[in-house]
Amino acid sequence: MLEAFTLPFMQRALLAGLLVGATASYFGVFVVQRRMSFLGSGLAHAALGGVALGLFLEAEPLFVALPFTVLIALLIAWVRERTELGGDTAVGIFFSLSVALGVVLLALKSEYAADAMAFLFGSILAVTPADLWAVALVALLSFLTLGVWGRWAYATFDRDLARADRLPVLLDDYLLTAMVAAVVVSAVKVVGILLVAAFLVIPAASARLFARTFAQMTIFSILFGLLGVVLGLVFSYLYDVPSGATVILVESAIFLLSLLVAPKT
Repeated sequence: MLEAFTLPFMQRALLAGLLVGATASYFGVFVVQRRMSFLGSGLAHAALGGVALGLFLEAEPLFVALPFTVLIALLIAWVRERTELGGDTAVGIFFSLSVALGVVLLALKSEYAADAMAFLFGSILAVTPADLWAVALVALLSFLTLGVWGRWAYATFDRDLARADRLPVLLDDYLLTAMVAAVVVSAVKVVGILLVAAFLVIPAASARLFARTFAQMTIFSILFGLLGVVLGLVFSYLYDVPSGATVILVESAIFLLSLLVAPKT
């Protein structure tokens, strides 16, 4: 098994998985605590439109999907703030628009349908150097947001008080939404569009069962995310099964185990 990680494609897969696992789990705590799970799922499907646009333009799909999905995320946040429509309604509108656009573009470029399937179900073992650069860029941007983590956490638990303290809550909401979108796109190649929302939610949900503070929840979530990636890759390689789905199954097993052993409140 250790010899497998001497292969370049396995090294890229492991590095990409660890970076995505850490960033998705880091932002997952905000997704769970702010009840934004539907946003994560909607952005994952919106990424299909960006991937399809990249394939249609014969460009690197992730580099096109990244700004496309961030733009969709910002539009969702803008509609949610400027209208009386609920957040789930805004997500549903742009989610449907993006998927419809993706279907049309793929129909116009039917020869790329097989490539689109790889993004739907994930193909971490096929991560290219370009994919790795995209993931690394998102991980770097995520690291830079540590400076506003405290403000995000404050607004997560008491948004009105954060506004009263003159914190830039609206600006922070746009930034957080954009970063969640970027993480969703970076995770697409690892676990696939259909499963990426689970990658955001499950490690954070497992961490919530153990944590007594938001900081503890963040740390536990990242650890569970990293553990799921490593074990998922190992099992995927040993049993020759799809890597993305295996990672999610391992994360789900961690959650079920957490339900049994976590201290009862």
